[in-house]
Amino acid sequence: MMRMMFTFLAGAALAMPAIAQEAEKKWYPSKYGADDNIGAMNNLSPEGTVSAAKLVKTGKTYALGVVTGPTTPAYPPRSYSATVLQSNDGQGGSMGANKVTAHDDIIHSWVGIGTQIDGFAHLGIDHHYYNGVKGSELYQPAGVTKYGTETILPTATRGVLLDMTKYFGKATLDPGTAFNRAEIEAAAKAAGVTIGKGDVVLFHTGWMSKSESDPQEYIAQQPGLGVEGAEYLASLDVVMVGADTAALEAIPFEDQTKPFIVHQTLLAKHGVHILESINTAELAKDGATEFMFVLGQPRFKGAVQMVINPIAIR
Repeated sequence: MMRMMFTFLAGAALAMPAIAQEAEKKWYPSKYGADDNIGAMNNLSPEGTVSAAKLVKTGKTYALGVVTGPTTPAYPPRSYSATVLQSNDGQGGSMGANKVTAHDDIIHSWVGIGTQIDGFAHLGIDHHYYNGVKGSELYQPAGVTKYGTETILPTATRGVLLDMTKYFGKATLDPGTAFNRAEIEAAAKAAGVTIGKGDVVLFHTGWMSKSESDPQEYIAQQPGLGVEGAEYLASLDVVMVGADTAALEAIPFEDQTKPFIVHQTLLAKHGVHILESINTAELAKDGATEFMFVLGQPRFKGAVQMVINPIAIR
């Protein structure tokens, strides 16, 4: 994400004074306690999981993750490649009387590519991260020592989809279109849902259609969540917020002197995980508004982001 800032703001100041002003506000310790490590995931509960399971009526499942490959749009220098090896050191021979053959693979990839979850160590405010933890206290080149994505709890809870294309009356929202509390409340009312404690909130903007037709535009700009909207969702005790865009928040930014302030608001200030490039198209096509959301991310130790494939079940 920090590399993204340089990409978007090359040749201009990075507005450090503005970010420093944000850091001066007393946003920690967390309301979940000074020693808390899981943030809004404190709002998950067995009761919430049971309640979410009752939303399953048809058994239809939706893969919310996109296929990740060499052509997946990604913020430079992020990339993906794979190497597949044949058994017996590439010679293609067999093993044993039963002639076993096999393939193994090696993935060379950034984990902040495609459909992904942002951990609390990914982005902070003036070198402070969730609950005020200093970057110097968690950073190690071989993996962060705190807030690694392997510590994210397994999640089975209620998911809510807000179709912002219906609200704005456009198949694909314009880049820079920001939705905040008023738009979120109106979209939720139109969907007949009330956002509640422990929910995962997803936005459909139609922007993912750009990922194949114009992958550079898909990355460079997008509609998305505004900072007031982020504060509002956090106040409702949601655990994750995501969209069918690469950065969740509106780009161009609402305030160009405050890049990625939605990330700072959700991750650092409120401990709400961010989901990016979520494939919401089929859910939106089916008119889904609420469903069971399931996520068990790969547990790679010390990672600050992770490629994921969440599942929605209706």
